[in-house]
Amino acid sequence: MSERDVLYQIDDGVATVTLSRPAKLNAYTVEMGDQVVDAFARARADAAVRAVILTGAGRAFCAGVDLEQLKAHLFPSTSAASAASGSEAGRSAKRTARLGEEDFLRKFPLELLQFPKPVIAAVNGPAIGVGVTMILPCDVRIAAESAKLGLTFAKLGLLPGLGSTHLLPRLVGLAKALELVLTARVITAFEAAEIGLVNRVVPPDALLDEARAMARAMAECRPEVLAAAKAALHFGAAATMEQAMRNEQEASAELRRTGAR
Repeated sequence: MSERDVLYQIDDGVATVTLSRPAKLNAYTVEMGDQVVDAFARARADAAVRAVILTGAGRAFCAGVDLEQLKAHLFPSTSAASAASGSEAGRSAKRTARLGEEDFLRKFPLELLQFPKPVIAAVNGPAIGVGVTMILPCDVRIAAESAKLGLTFAKLGLLPGLGSTHLLPRLVGLAKALELVLTARVITAFEAAEIGLVNRVVPPDALLDEARAMARAMAECRPEVLAAAKAALHFGAAATMEQAMRNEQEASAELRRTGAR
């Protein structure tokens, strides 16, 4: 690729992954998904990285899937015909016709849930469709006061993906999840905080500072402990009390065995 749709920066042990198609409000493309997956793999492998922030460039976080790629995905025969005619748009559609088959949509949410380092989503502006579903597997979600969030898939004749049918009810409850998905309503950051979709709301100019301060506080803890705590919480949320307690004891014993205190 000749240009980057995702920027990657490390500062004081915190990696910042930035969706960077500001002229398109960071609309999701297959290329962007590939680059997000690569960025998180890079952060996972780098021992110097203790926490990760996911955010957007410009005035939006992610305005949903790129409509040209969505058209190529929904109407592949039309895109193929355009490609055969030799048009640049048709050739582009043919190249990106694998929307829905990329690792970002098929594997990344599971990998993010199992990511051993804390991940904070800093929602700097509108997050629509995939812009919402991509933040659900993050550990903490902080939104700017100007942000709006909407699961608008029904208006496009689509179902929400990235495991959101599992994650969303766990965050906001089944009744509210049904309301958000079935109405395709766009809500304010403040309502998102009220229902538990985001953890907190801050002024736009304080968003990244707040996310970085939280990430650095997390980075002060031993990485082995944070990884074990994340795994234990995810296990416990889907387990019985007895199973959760047994898992806590086993995980604590393993931390003691490996010398992490």
